[in-house]
Amino acid sequence: MRIWTWLVLIAIALPGIAAAQSTKSPYAGEQSREIKSLSSQQVSLYMKGAGMGLAKAAELNRYPGPMHVLELDAELRLSDDQRAATEKLFHAVKDEARRLGAEIVELERELDGLFVAGEITETELTRRVTEIGKKQAELRLAHLRAHLKQRVVLTAEQTSRYVELRGY
Repeated sequence: MRIWTWLVLIAIALPGIAAAQSTKSPYAGEQSREIKSLSSQQVSLYMKGAGMGLAKAAELNRYPGPMHVLELDAELRLSDDQRAATEKLFHAVKDEARRLGAEIVELERELDGLFVAGEITETELTRRVTEIGKKQAELRLAHLRAHLKQRVVLTAEQTSRYVELRGY
């Protein structure tokens, strides 16, 4: 065949190949997850009580977080009392976040199970999603509340230094 014939055939075939490739779902492969709505990384973060950006409204508006304050202990020149108060606050929010995170993971697992079993109803779906949403709100509130409490522990100068050190 001539080169022109090959080029015409390729030009005709390419749009079809591209269309076939673009119909693949971005969720492909996720159907094998233990909990379809959560990646293993998300499950891990919930179970560890990680912040997951839930307190950005505070963090980016000059309300320091206890974990980062402890990381910057020397640079902020925390007093013994400030360090003790920050450690107490950090452990309290971490414990609450782990508890809530575990509850969220379990609620997501149960919801997934109802879909797997084909037993979900509109009423049950509404109840379960509402319950998950409330737990997620409690988790965010716990993280934001920690920032609110942490700001009171620091001086205005320490807060300004924190903001500078964090690059804000």
